[in-house]
Amino acid sequence: MSIDWNVTPAAIWRQFKGSLRAVREIDPIRFNELLNVDRQKAALQRNTERFLAGKPANNALLWGSRGTGKSSLIKAMLNEYFPQGLRVIEVDKDDLIYLPEIVDEVRDLPQRFIIFCDDLSFEAGEKTYKVLKSVLEGSIELPPKNVLIYATSNRRHLMPEYMSENLEAKMVNNEIHQGDSVEEKVSLSDRFGLWLSFYPFNQDSYLDIIDHYFHDYTGDREALHRLAIQFATSRGGRSGRVAYQFFKQHSEN
Repeated sequence: MSIDWNVTPAAIWRQFKGSLRAVREIDPIRFNELLNVDRQKAALQRNTERFLAGKPANNALLWGSRGTGKSSLIKAMLNEYFPQGLRVIEVDKDDLIYLPEIVDEVRDLPQRFIIFCDDLSFEAGEKTYKVLKSVLEGSIELPPKNVLIYATSNRRHLMPEYMSENLEAKMVNNEIHQGDSVEEKVSLSDRFGLWLSFYPFNQDSYLDIIDHYFHDYTGDREALHRLAIQFATSRGGRSGRVAYQFFKQHSEN
């Protein structure tokens, strides 16, 4: 069944059906719910607004610590700019081999499409990243002007990095030249013109998010904070995701 992009905000590629399926229920998250990522939010908004206006814009790589709002920021972008023609297509890493077909399907449409690759990374020996490289910058055919790729990852260069690769570096005329292994990895992430880094939250930032979720809490807030800190410690770190998990576990509603 073909998708009516006039009314459909987002779709997901389904490999076994070999087609896009409209997302039935969109995550309703909005920008004002995302705290402590103002710099990243402003940069991605500016890039997306340029894209919607038909101006040059960059593919974006949101990388860094888990649970810090990378994926949520892209979802909020869809909710904010859907009325202006923004659409999102989510593609799993294992389905990247179908990316050229997906792009061909939408390149002549009037809407503007973000290809969303969540939690993207490649292990040693995987070759599907080569398809992504060709779509990011084109091959003999230029990338369509109505498609960008926004990816999230815990890895800055999307691929594993090994200490042994540093041994490939050479000094040439007093300049350091990286080995082929490093150059290959950097060449992929370099195709994303916009890099946005996300770092672990400190305790104050974490508690700001707790207070946001428990804005109408009438009990002992200091006790709530102590409980939230204990919860984060048991989870091995502080993040927006951990704060939301704490809220779901301890909310009175």
